[in-house]
Amino acid sequence: MTSATTASGALERARRSMLTALLAAGTARAAYALLTARAPGGAKTWTRTNHRGEPVTLLEGPAVAAGAIAAVAIATGSPARARAAAALAAAGAAAFGGYDDLAGSGARRGFRGHLGALRHGELTTGAVKLGGIGATGLAAAAALGGEPADVAINAGLIAGSANLLNLFDLRPGRAIKVTLAAAALLAAPVRPMAAAAAGSAAALLPADLGEKAMLGDAGANALGAVLGAAAAESLPRAVRLALLGGIAGLTAASEVVSFTKVIERTPPLRWLDMLGRRPPGLRPASPPPAPGGPPAPPGPAGPSASAGESPLVGATGSGSRSGPDGEQPFTTGRARPLRSPNTT
Repeated sequence: MTSATTASGALERARRSMLTALLAAGTARAAYALLTARAPGGAKTWTRTNHRGEPVTLLEGPAVAAGAIAAVAIATGSPARARAAAALAAAGAAAFGGYDDLAGSGARRGFRGHLGALRHGELTTGAVKLGGIGATGLAAAAALGGEPADVAINAGLIAGSANLLNLFDLRPGRAIKVTLAAAALLAAPVRPMAAAAAGSAAALLPADLGEKAMLGDAGANALGAVLGAAAAESLPRAVRLALLGGIAGLTAASEVVSFTKVIERTPPLRWLDMLGRRPPGLRPASPPPAPGGPPAPPGPAGPSASAGESPLVGATGSGSRSGPDGEQPFTTGRARPLRSPNTT
């Protein structure tokens, strides 16, 4: 194979990936516009309050999932079996994540909390989500094919990635930035499925950074599943095993370590985490209205009036679960108790 042929092939793969990313972005934006105009069950069903006391919508999650699923389903450059597997993984992750977003109480936190509840005969929405994402991850891995060892590794990659990305959805833009970084690494040989996740996530990044919307479990789980499927489809077994070990290690660490505090104490990570975000403790001159609700009255610009507000601490409720250090998540849910910094 000549260098000219190699270069031509690389350019063609790059073109296909760019088209996939644009399709994902366009679908995600269109879905978000449609969902915010006609929210299923009404806008209040999807509205939460963030750590500034301002309303945000969870409709970003289903929109991002729709963009990623549509793009991977028809993306050229990947085998039909791999596209079907990625779409299945993302759809299952979005469905079970959305169920936990809307029906979860947050009374149980993390793997230990959900498994402890099961031992006492209580089936939590988080446990349903974990089981459902595990099952759809296994089905997607089986669709990819391969030896039994590969199916097991790939199932762990898909389900583990879906769960891990959700652990970062605690501050505006954080989970999307992680998605973009992971997609860039996976797309080194220009892989369309990674481009689908990146395009869909990037399309809603302004709304996320602007604290108007958040991914929630539906969006974060779906993006993670697509990234996991992209890795499962393309990487050698040894690399996939190493990646699975890293995912398992980070997930285990999240039970005892606050990712937010680690980021805050590491200057380069803190700079990246704050990139594009409003400064902590500040709010706009006119607080944003609740999705579908009347405009909010103008408020004072400058430091928030909330007494004792910490730039690292949010309010109680939906989002990810709380960690041992008491860190609170990005949003609050409707009458939902504290949920932790780093768990499902």
